[in-house]
Amino acid sequence: MDKKKPPTGKKSSADEGQASSEKQQKSPFLGRYEMGRLIGSGHFGKVYYAHKLNNGEEVAIKVMEKKMIVDKGLMDKIKQEITILSRLRHPNIVQLIEVMATKSKVCIVLEYIKGGELMEKVVNGRLPEDVARKYFQQLISAVAFCHQRGIFHRDIKPENLLISHNDDLKVCDFGLSALSDQSHQDGIFHTSCGTPAYVAPEVLTAKGYVAAKADIWSCGVVLFVLLAGYLPFYGENFIAVYRKICTGNFKCPRWFSPKVTGLIKKLLDTNTNTRITIPEIMEDSWFKKDFQQVKFSMEDKLRDDDDDDDEDEDDDNRDPSSAESKQSASPHRPMSLNAFDIISFTEDLNLSGLFEQSGKVMRFVSEASPSNIITKLEEIAKGMGFDVRKKNKGCRICMEGSREVEGIKNPLSIAVEIFELTPSLVVVEVRKEAGNKEEYEDFYMKTLKPGLESLMLEEGNPNSSNVPCDSE
Repeated sequence: MDKKKPPTGKKSSADEGQASSEKQQKSPFLGRYEMGRLIGSGHFGKVYYAHKLNNGEEVAIKVMEKKMIVDKGLMDKIKQEITILSRLRHPNIVQLIEVMATKSKVCIVLEYIKGGELMEKVVNGRLPEDVARKYFQQLISAVAFCHQRGIFHRDIKPENLLISHNDDLKVCDFGLSALSDQSHQDGIFHTSCGTPAYVAPEVLTAKGYVAAKADIWSCGVVLFVLLAGYLPFYGENFIAVYRKICTGNFKCPRWFSPKVTGLIKKLLDTNTNTRITIPEIMEDSWFKKDFQQVKFSMEDKLRDDDDDDDEDEDDDNRDPSSAESKQSASPHRPMSLNAFDIISFTEDLNLSGLFEQSGKVMRFVSEASPSNIITKLEEIAKGMGFDVRKKNKGCRICMEGSREVEGIKNPLSIAVEIFELTPSLVVVEVRKEAGNKEEYEDFYMKTLKPGLESLMLEEGNPNSSNVPCDSE
């Protein structure tokens, strides 16, 4: 009989290797997240499950290789996807939480949706009409919200529609989306994109198309699939499918109700001039049954309703551009940074540039509210005997040294401005506007930086201790 060896208290090389591997897997990602399993792949990267270390919040992190982005000329695409996601705050659209980077990777942190793809539900068979209607109503609500803001998805399909833990639909993957200002002056797009089975006939013919109408066609295909369990246009090969799409050759199954059959025929109308519009969809009797209007968050109210004299005005009829221009109207409401602003701080998509000091400028990212940041700055200024002037509803202040100090002809003047990066993060930019270089650096190192350190996020900030030097 073999005797078991007593424990020695020492780990074997295999145990040490396993422990090292486990430690590596559990090491914080950029100091903020614990990374988990791979949950999917997008057009330009892989998506991982993760959770936030400080509060356990579950997120999905889209990780893209910086080298691949630059080598394949995808910089503009990534900028655009971040810009689009930062504009969309809707309960039926996957939310952007923050953007981060390492030296080799760009990371987009998104809301984590537990329920999987809508397609997974359809694979098991067609959905009951009431269930399909609810998902379709939420899809149209999200698409309408996008169109009002000049954003067109261009790849609507069940694989890009997720289901949340409470069974609500969430639109995701805006990698092929377009902005209204990218179209020709007549509002026509010419880039053919999307998934063939869900693409509108005018997109396939490559003669130019109105993106909003193409999105509506794709929504119609989705509705058909939910109710039928199969595609409206199918054939032995792509050419056969192409012909059916371009001629609108499809047939609704016998179990479709007359009302839903009528709506689908209006959605899958090959004539773009007579194809149903979103306002008309919302007035359709089948669609309106049990339809619940979206209740927007307070953030959306601040963006969309500021300076709006008519509180009862229908949101569907508002000018999409008005929301963007009015978002700073509330007290301590910082202007938003879109992707183009973010990238302008950086070099070759290395987003760590947000945290670096360059010339007369110092930037840092903070989770503190704008009002708390302003209060801290006022305390610092008061302690130094500086005057404080506020601009832009309090989100830009200027600190000025006294002009009465003997021997100082050009007193130190420092501007501080706060920009919104995501709903939970802001970028604080500190800039010397006037005064002596050495005096500014001394004030920064001995007073300003120590006073603001408690508000700074150190993660991803390799050069936070650098002194800003005057480049002039």
